[in-house]
Amino acid sequence: MKGRRALGRRFGWLWAAFAVSSYGTGFGFGAFPLIAILVLHSGPTQVAALAAAGRAVGAVVAVPLGPWMEFRRKRPVMIAMDLIRFAALMTVPVAFAFGGLSFAQLLVVSVVVAAADIAFKAASGAYLKSLVPPEDLLVANGRFESTTWTSIVVGPPLGGAAIGMFGPVTTVIADAVSYLLSALGIRAIGGTEARSTRAAAPRLRAGDLLEGWRYILGHRTLRPLFLNSIVVNGLIMASEPLIAVLMLSRLGFAPWQYGLAFAAPCIGGLIGSRMAHPLVARFGQRKVMLTVGALRACWPIGLAFVQPGVPGIVLVIAVQLGLVTCCGLFNPVLATYRLEHSDPERVARTLSAWSVSSSLSIAALTAVWGVIAAVTGPRTAIAIAGVLLLATPLLLPRREKEPRNAGEQAAAGIT
Repeated sequence: MKGRRALGRRFGWLWAAFAVSSYGTGFGFGAFPLIAILVLHSGPTQVAALAAAGRAVGAVVAVPLGPWMEFRRKRPVMIAMDLIRFAALMTVPVAFAFGGLSFAQLLVVSVVVAAADIAFKAASGAYLKSLVPPEDLLVANGRFESTTWTSIVVGPPLGGAAIGMFGPVTTVIADAVSYLLSALGIRAIGGTEARSTRAAAPRLRAGDLLEGWRYILGHRTLRPLFLNSIVVNGLIMASEPLIAVLMLSRLGFAPWQYGLAFAAPCIGGLIGSRMAHPLVARFGQRKVMLTVGALRACWPIGLAFVQPGVPGIVLVIAVQLGLVTCCGLFNPVLATYRLEHSDPERVARTLSAWSVSSSLSIAALTAVWGVIAAVTGPRTAIAIAGVLLLATPLLLPRREKEPRNAGEQAAAGIT
C-alpha cells in the first residue's frame, strides 16, 4: 500500500522523536492534577484553575512565538522547545524531593509547557512541509495521528500504575525525559535546512503578532475550517469535566469503569488515522474532510443520555468510539489540507495562531460550561453542548473557491 512506503531516514527520526514525546505525554497524563490533589491537598477550584489557566496563559505567552520563529530554521526551534519542556518539568520532582513544591510552581510550569507545546507544533508543521513531498504529507500526518492515539490508549493506564507503585512525580520525570529524547532524535535528523527567503527579517513588530490570524481569516478555505475547528474542539473539551462529574458523582460509576469507557474507544483513533490515506485516494481530500467533519459533530449529544450500569458504559463506549474514529480520520486530513493551503512564508504563524486560538477556545468554553452546569446540572449542560455541535457543520466550506489573494494563489500552485 502507498501509505506504508518509506518516507526516508530523516522523516524516520522526526517520527521517532514525535513518538517518544507522545508516549511520555500519555504516560504523564493527568499528573499535575493528581500531584495537586495528593501532594498539595488542593481543592476542586484550584485543580480546575490549574487546567484552565495553564492552557489559557500558555496560549497568550505563545502569541509572539509564531512570528519569531517564522524566518528561523525550524529544527533548532523544535530542539529548544523540547529542552525548555524538559527543564520546566524537571523542576517539579526536584522541588518535591526538597519539600518545596507549591501550587504556584505547578501553575508556572504548566504555562511554560503549554506555550512550548504550541511553538513546537507550529515549528514541526512548517518543518514537515519542507521535509516531505506534497504527495506524502497525508501519509506522514496519518502516522503522527495514529501514534498520538496509540499513546493515549497505552500511556495513561501505565502512568496510573507507575504512580501507585513509585509515587506521584514518577510520570512527570518520565514525561520530562521523553522531551530530552525527542530533542536528541530531532538533532539526529541531520541534513541542512534551507534558509527562508527573508532570513534577514526585520525586528519583530507589534503588528506582526496578528499576521497568522490575518492570513487565516483572509483565506477563503482556511477561514471556515478554522472557525469549525476551534468551536468543535472547544465544545467537546468543555464537556469532558461535566461527563466525569455526571458519571463518577451522579451515576455512581467506579473510577476504573470511567477510565475504561474513555480509554477503550481510543483504538478508534488508530483505525481512523489508518483509513485517512486510502479514503482520500478513493473519494478525494475535500469530500472526506467535509463528510467526516460533519459526522464527528453527531456523536457527543449521545453522552447526555448515559444511564447507570452496564447500558450506560456501553453507550459511552459506543459514542466515544464513533467520535474518536471520526476525529482520527479528520485530523490528519485537516492537517494536510492546512499545510497545502498555507503560504510557505506564513506556515509557522498560521499554525501558531491556530493552536493559540484552539487553546483559548477550550479554556474559555470550559469555564463557561462549568457555570452552565452549576445552573442547569451537568446532564443539561452536556446536552446543550451536543446540540450546538450539531450546527457546527454549517461552518465547514461548502465548495472550492478560487483563491483571491497572493497567499491563496501560492497555496493553489502547490496543490
